[in-house]
Amino acid sequence: MKRNLGPLKKEIVQIGRRMYERGYVASNDGNISLRLDDDSVLITPTDVSKGFMKPEDIIVVDMKGNLLEGKKRPSSETHMHLHIYRDRPDVKSVCHAHPPYTTGFAVAGLPLDKMVLPEFVIRLGVVPLVEYGEVGTERLYGAISRYIKDYDAFLLANHGAVTVGNSLLGSYHKMETLEHTAMIQFIAHQLGGVKTLNKSQVDQLIAQRAKWGIRPNIGLKRQKKSR
Repeated sequence: MKRNLGPLKKEIVQIGRRMYERGYVASNDGNISLRLDDDSVLITPTDVSKGFMKPEDIIVVDMKGNLLEGKKRPSSETHMHLHIYRDRPDVKSVCHAHPPYTTGFAVAGLPLDKMVLPEFVIRLGVVPLVEYGEVGTERLYGAISRYIKDYDAFLLANHGAVTVGNSLLGSYHKMETLEHTAMIQFIAHQLGGVKTLNKSQVDQLIAQRAKWGIRPNIGLKRQKKSR
């Protein structure tokens, strides 16, 4: 029986337009995907601006990256999405973008590991800096794989960011939270410094995760500094 994917494709188009209008992507950058079942994924194609997509542009691939439905070609970063789905059965959607403040931290080699805003602590916690991996190669996911079990958001060194969620809006909203927090931390640094929440305050916020359906242990590991 043929699936009615029209509403899901429209939702991806809307999210892509929002990403583009907010400046999270430029030109044909970024990818958005949704796990349909154990064998197929709905994903944005290559060489299409996320701000100008149409529902018919969105394609379906299998878990090996083979095209199942649609006329456009899969992105070179499709395999990154598929690896995430294989390693995190709880993840239903993946969002990849290059938001300026977040990517600025990634280019500077700085993780977002300061507990500064309640919403950020609850939703994401620590966001690690993933070592550089060449775009469109297995090296990109090879770096992410070391962190995927413990975090829902990642800074990709000299590249951008990835967020994962239990729905299309879930993964996109984490990207918004990530960029908003990166911008606030940048501004706070310019004003004289970033003041963090104390352990008791952070523990109280983590305890609230259960009522929001957020994994209690996500984003709590501190990234080891490499020299």
